[in-house]
Amino acid sequence: MKPAHPETPPPADAGARRAAPAVVSYPPDTLPAPDLDAYRAATARAAPVAAITVPPRQARCFHVPAGHFFRIVSTEGPQVGDLNLWAADDLSERFYAGKTRALHGTHLSVGDRMWSGFPHLRPMATIIRDTLDWYGFDDDGGSVHDVIGTRCDPYTNHLLTGTDYHHCCHSNLTRALAEEAGLPLDAAEGHVHDVLNVFMCTGFLRGTGQYFMKASPVRPGDTLEFLAEIDLLGALSACPGGDCGTAHSSDQAVCHPLRVEVLRPEGGAPAGWAPPARNGYGGGHEA
Repeated sequence: MKPAHPETPPPADAGARRAAPAVVSYPPDTLPAPDLDAYRAATARAAPVAAITVPPRQARCFHVPAGHFFRIVSTEGPQVGDLNLWAADDLSERFYAGKTRALHGTHLSVGDRMWSGFPHLRPMATIIRDTLDWYGFDDDGGSVHDVIGTRCDPYTNHLLTGTDYHHCCHSNLTRALAEEAGLPLDAAEGHVHDVLNVFMCTGFLRGTGQYFMKASPVRPGDTLEFLAEIDLLGALSACPGGDCGTAHSSDQAVCHPLRVEVLRPEGGAPAGWAPPARNGYGGGHEA
């Protein structure tokens, strides 16, 4: 956090230095554009094959074959969720929130992709529908579906409060993955990673840069829908903060379930779609 009263006096050309133009680090113009019309047409003819209810303050795993769709649905009241994704056959290939943020921005919506880490660096899922896309950015700089937060966890909670709480999203995701993959808890925990904060409204305070959250605009019926680009194992936690309008990592907030629906396109994958190859970098790290 930048100090309110800096110790170092500004140089004579401070204004000019601050006025340097911003340059987008990773222009996404050369990324292949998803065919959203074809994907949405396919969802209109898709058949549901699974529906998973995620209880409040818990997490559940789900599987989505490549070329299928999945959607996260608010069902009973305002609730945010923390989403992890892995390649179904290789837990070492997992969602890379930092690179996704660098490519698409701090908050995701329609047409943005969730990218996996190195050496794969390929799209794992593409957002094809977002009923909260109307929100945009508010006057505080807040928006929904962020990739800037991590996940509420018992370690930070203990650091700040001195208490132990076992229903943080990190804990929930760890238990869900351990059960699904048949792993000991300590082995599963190493695979839990930074999340897509589904439905959560967040941003950075101007002046201090501190991460903030505010009450999510999500209401029953709101949906975030994806195309699975590879065979996926997912895990979703219904955050103990409810709509995250006051606090998280406690039993005080009113919480609600979330639902994950998996859909199979009629006749196979959407027209024109093909699973992405692993990143084409040749490796070797030659000098």
